Amino acid sequence: MRPRIMVVDDERGILDTVEILLRGEDFEPVALQSGKEAIARLEEVDPDIVLTDIRMPGVTGLDVLQAVRAHDPEVPVILMTAQASLQSAMQAVNEGAFYYLQKPFSNAELVALCRRAAQTRRLTTENKTLKREIRRRDTSNAKRPVGRNRAFLEVVRLAETVAPTDSTVLITGESGTGKEVIARFIHELSERESGPFISINCGALPENLLESELFGHVKGSFTGAVRDKEGLLVAAEGGTFFLDEVGEMSPALQVKLLRAIQEREVVPVGATDPVDIDVRIIAATNRDLEQEIRRGTFRSDLYYRLNVISLHLPPLRERPEDVALLAEHFLHALAEDKGGTPRTLTPDALSALQAYEWPGNVRELENALERAAILSKGDAVDVDALPSRITNPESAPLVSERPHTNPTLELIERAYILWVLQAEGGNKARAAEVLGIDPSTLYRKLNRYGMTDG
Repeated sequence: MRPRIMVVDDERGILDTVEILLRGEDFEPVALQSGKEAIARLEEVDPDIVLTDIRMPGVTGLDVLQAVRAHDPEVPVILMTAQASLQSAMQAVNEGAFYYLQKPFSNAELVALCRRAAQTRRLTTENKTLKREIRRRDTSNAKRPVGRNRAFLEVVRLAETVAPTDSTVLITGESGTGKEVIARFIHELSERESGPFISINCGALPENLLESELFGHVKGSFTGAVRDKEGLLVAAEGGTFFLDEVGEMSPALQVKLLRAIQEREVVPVGATDPVDIDVRIIAATNRDLEQEIRRGTFRSDLYYRLNVISLHLPPLRERPEDVALLAEHFLHALAEDKGGTPRTLTPDALSALQAYEWPGNVRELENALERAAILSKGDAVDVDALPSRITNPESAPLVSERPHTNPTLELIERAYILWVLQAEGGNKARAAEVLGIDPSTLYRKLNRYGMTDG
């Protein structure tokens, strides 16, 4: 394919001459007669090389250079001028110009320079493609999400496709299906993999604390703000920011998040000046956000900003062929962490795992296997090491049909909390909302009742 070169000069005669010359030398020139037009058409033309005069009325060649650098810093920009000076040459080089060409120049000189720029562009593009492919292969071999279920593999393939882009991604699925695993997978395959991956659970913090964590605050903006604090969106600069359970965010914070995504800037609590951010946003939720929009609890404009690419993770009960594969994966991971030989599953234990409905999904399976590996004395995990809810799920109903006479208030409260948690798929933030209590209160009750692993 012929290199596309944008030629910018306010002198029509020079513009026509250069265009004819380059077309005859197997380039694809796009001739423009003003810097203003060149900047306006950068996205449309998407040039491989830019050749521009410096001295033009209004928008100069240096302005064009800056715009090209912002569009794609790898595009070589050749500056032309009839009034060369050491100062202007140094300025051009310092601002990233590929070469500084003084008029008048010979046709051979211009063509040779453009060919050199085209080769540089081609090598840069090939190098980036090669690095991306190496990174993709390394990451795919080491950290590819585990599963062979067709619907799950389709999610993984789509994640691989969108990873090299900067598009915002919305991951949906029940609690425990592995939304953060997919988010990290996308980050590690992206151009931002050398940058930070920072996550926050929007349902785990009160509104005022979540706002401060996301956007930062300045000293004295509220009681306890004894110093300036950088927000996590700023801390994730150059990387990926994962908003888990974004559906739990209050309407007021939704407005601030929408502005941050649209403007690529945040305003810390108590501040007036915005701070620029350069992050990729990946959000996740176990809620039906379209239903929440109809209820008036989630903004439609934010939803459409987040839902550029949508990935839906199927629950584990719809992936029965993956239970054995995941179990083997978790047992090997546990052995690597603790040292020693990975345990295996007896046929009875595997049958019990495959027969269970897994309301807590992959997270519940991982926790169950960690418990079983600790309790098992031999090399194999037998059925008796598994939690009773898995081996005999109907042996301990949530609320007995014939309860004890005069049950205590604590017993009733514990049973009700467990019922709500199961109904909400283990989502503690959503359960707290249904219960009408603060999430921190729910966590304290779970600790008191010994239900933190349930």
